[in-house]
Amino acid sequence: MSVQSVNPANEEVIETFEPHNDVDIEHRVAAAHEAYTHWRLTSFDKRADLLRAAASVLEDRKETLARQMVKEMGKPLAQATGEVEKCVWVCRHYAENGEAYLADETIKTDAKSAYVHHLPIGPVLAVMPWNFPLWQVFRFAAPALMAGNVGLLKHASNVWRCAINIEEIFHEAGFPQGCFQTLLIGSDKVSRVIEDDRVKAATLTGSGPAGSAVASKAGEQIKPTVLELGGTDAFIVMPSADIDAAVETAIDGRVQNTGQSCIAAKRFFVHEGIYDSFREKFVEGMKALKTGDPMEDGVKIGPLAMKAIRDDLKDQVERSISAGATPLLTQPELPERGWWTAPQVLEGAPDMAPASREEMFGPVASLWKMSTLADAIERANRSEFGLGSAIFTNEKADIEVAVRDLEAGSTFVNSKVASDPRLPLGGVKKSGYGRELAGDGIRAFVNRKTVSIA
Repeated sequence: MSVQSVNPANEEVIETFEPHNDVDIEHRVAAAHEAYTHWRLTSFDKRADLLRAAASVLEDRKETLARQMVKEMGKPLAQATGEVEKCVWVCRHYAENGEAYLADETIKTDAKSAYVHHLPIGPVLAVMPWNFPLWQVFRFAAPALMAGNVGLLKHASNVWRCAINIEEIFHEAGFPQGCFQTLLIGSDKVSRVIEDDRVKAATLTGSGPAGSAVASKAGEQIKPTVLELGGTDAFIVMPSADIDAAVETAIDGRVQNTGQSCIAAKRFFVHEGIYDSFREKFVEGMKALKTGDPMEDGVKIGPLAMKAIRDDLKDQVERSISAGATPLLTQPELPERGWWTAPQVLEGAPDMAPASREEMFGPVASLWKMSTLADAIERANRSEFGLGSAIFTNEKADIEVAVRDLEAGSTFVNSKVASDPRLPLGGVKKSGYGRELAGDGIRAFVNRKTVSIA
């Protein structure tokens, strides 16, 4: 059955794709296996040169890639351009640092020599989401290829042009045939790929149910996985904070990618001593955000990527208000065509409301007044998720307590949570396990072989 790529701003069909059938999948898995037998033996210098070439291709095609991204999933053009630039960064980061990340680790024992040596493991399946259709893939692909593995990409079906573009980028850069391939398949075909003995591991960024399904199937095959799942990131503001900076960062952190980001700040816990000031500025800032054509300059809020996401978000907001949350923004008229939403701030949602417990994938912020840092942390930790967290404070004691007690894979102080090739990224609880990026990311899918020489 054909798959259509639809522009979320106007619901127009952009392109139609034919999914790969079982024969196509077999050919691509076989090509990955064959490529790996040679790629694993290449030098770090060779791999680094090709990653640098991929970075150059990305730069050369930046405008086209960004515009195609906007058409397929609706993010503002400036953010799409920035996403391509970030992919350039991650390619060059691993080209420069990959060999050092995988250097032998000498260990003193009774043997004449003992060390840990890092070896690739083979083809890795990457199941990737639509919200950052290039970045999510490149943050996996760059370290995987630098380590000597090869990649098979199962991308979200609404961004298959982006998926094809990625394969073409690696091909144009000079990577050998089969080193990185796209599988145009639905979720119903993923189990078959994981079960294939030639596929050695899987990584997924996406929803909890999707992560559970992939991890379960990989577990049956005794294959390693890395999961980066959802988040309801907490953003705490204390009395010593720079309020204007906290407000600006809070808004930016909430509405990046029209709020469709796992690491977006979603739940805001503000100390009662500064609550009124923060609330007033935050609400006015959210109200002032420009909604419109994501190709236009200055637009911060584009359409949501899919109708189902728009409808789910609307339902979550309505149920939260019914449960007792107070909406602080009046909703404007929106275009009839396209999957549009508008910023909203919900105040004082009770514990059982969706705004307190569920991930809200769109520009909706939830705001609470807290009496102490301990109360804010306790409330933040009630979530089943634990991806990122942020705190604005200039008190050293606050920072120490937040780092120690917030149940999250990261805590950012006086800045928003952000992915950075130099820092490991991942979560705890139902936000997943394992780490991407930095040294952790390149070592996620290698054989850490112990060598002892008597």
